[in-house]
This record gives sequence, structure tokens and C-alpha cells, in this order.
Amino acid sequence: MNINPKMMERAMKKMGVKQEEIDAHEVIIKCSDKNIVVKNPNVVKIKMMGQESLQITGDISEEEQDVFNEEDIKTVMEQTGCSEEDAKKLLEQEGDIAAAILAFENK
Repeated sequence: MNINPKMMERAMKKMGVKQEEIDAHEVIIKCSDKNIVVKNPNVVKIKMMGQESLQITGDISEEEQDVFNEEDIKTVMEQTGCSEEDAKKLLEQEGDIAAAILAFENK
């Protein structure tokens, strides 16, 4: 069955459903353990019965989320004088900023 998009849009409006295309370049959904990244997305905001939702299609991939952010790494580097790579390793091994700094000092 082939439906004319304009006719579909009119029918949706009659039912009280509003659709709006969003010009997005990338969509990132941040989860507790990973990021879901949608490249080349087609994003449509749908308002129906007082609620808004998003419909997203595109090239989907998953990325591991770093436990420590750049600020954490920078703090360890400043306090210890170590390299960025060493700061990341210390944070991963020790689990938090204070423990990473202490571990470096106790080497």
C-alpha cells in the first residue's frame, strides 16, 4: 500500500497529531554504562494527546562511556605532575581521584 505523505500528514492533523522534523546532525543517548550514538539521524517530534515523543532513525552505534571525565584526569595530572595517559591509568586502577593521587605519591 503506497500512501501519499501529504495525505498522511493531513489525516494525522485531523486526529490531533502534530509532527515536526528536527534538523539534527547527531543524536547521543547517555546511559549509565554506554552512549548510544545515532549518526545521520532523521528526527521527528510527535505531539499526541498532550504528550511529546521523538522518533529517531539513522546509523546507530554504541560507545563505552568513560567513568572519569576530563576534569578528573586534569586534577590528577595537576596534583601529581604525571602525564594524561598515566592519570587515566591511575584513575582506572584506583577508582577515584584521591586514591589515584595517593597511589602516585606512594610509588
